[in-house]
Amino acid sequence: MLTKSMYEILPVSYIAIGITSLLMLDQGYAIASALTIFTLGAKIYNMRSQNRRTDPLRKRKSGTLPSSVYNATPFVYLLLATLVFKLSPSGIGPVIGISLMTYSLYILVRRSSNRRHCLQSSQGYPNF
Repeated sequence: MLTKSMYEILPVSYIAIGITSLLMLDQGYAIASALTIFTLGAKIYNMRSQNRRTDPLRKRKSGTLPSSVYNATPFVYLLLATLVFKLSPSGIGPVIGISLMTYSLYILVRRSSNRRHCLQSSQGYPNF
């Protein structure tokens, strides 16, 4: 069994390993593996994030994007930033990459304000 600190950092580790592999490796199978690891890390992060939502349903804004696209948006920006860094390492590429990465992290930080880890026993039961 994993410790809580290890368990909490796993999705971010998968994403970091995927990004690092994309930037460093050039073989086709390595890039496919890196994309798979990145995608699975983003999926696990989204699943945990949706499970930890604390904002009430009535206060959630309905948008025009499907929820799957909305949830994947910061990770798509992060992947695009990584690809820009890899394909265009000079000129305007790094500026675009840093902008995309900053916006991706901004979205993730904003979303984390309504997501807290709650203990299972304290959900839905009043304290007397």
